[in-house]
Amino acid sequence: MTTLEIVLYPDPRLRAENTPIEVWDQNLRDTAQAMLELMYSSEGVGLAAPQVGINRRLLVFNPEGDKEHADQEIVLCNPQVANKSKEREFGEEGCLSFPEIHASILRPLRVVIEAKGIDGKDLTLELSDWKARIFLHEFDHIDGILFIDRMTPADKAIAKPLLGDLEYEYRERANN
Repeated sequence: MTTLEIVLYPDPRLRAENTPIEVWDQNLRDTAQAMLELMYSSEGVGLAAPQVGINRRLLVFNPEGDKEHADQEIVLCNPQVANKSKEREFGEEGCLSFPEIHASILRPLRVVIEAKGIDGKDLTLELSDWKARIFLHEFDHIDGILFIDRMTPADKAIAKPLLGDLEYEYRERANN
């Protein structure tokens, strides 16, 4: 099994371009499974490939955040937003690449997605509310957009000291 670790802000891989999945093989299935396991062990509900240092258009999520509910797992390759509702609302979000930082983020309430599954077959999903929020957060990651980019100025000001800590810790790791 592939061993993965969460990439923390401001690692440049979080902003890098992410290439499409073109091969549906055991390596892809192993990577997706390792991402799900890391997501669960990190107490998350979603994870995008750039967050584990893999710059590919792959994301996984489970709105239950619990492997006991494996039937809720969704793995998407090369997802695209086909449609999203004009109706939007703020909701609390966190991010595994930003430990201890939470903010209220404005997102559409419904989204229609076209993607390929882990088997390479075409999928169309319509998600709403919590599932839509999780997907859109992870989808942003594969477009190099971070949730701090969507924070209100007030939330950004609150998060600034913690972001500074993450930047300092990143420089320290890079220098050692």
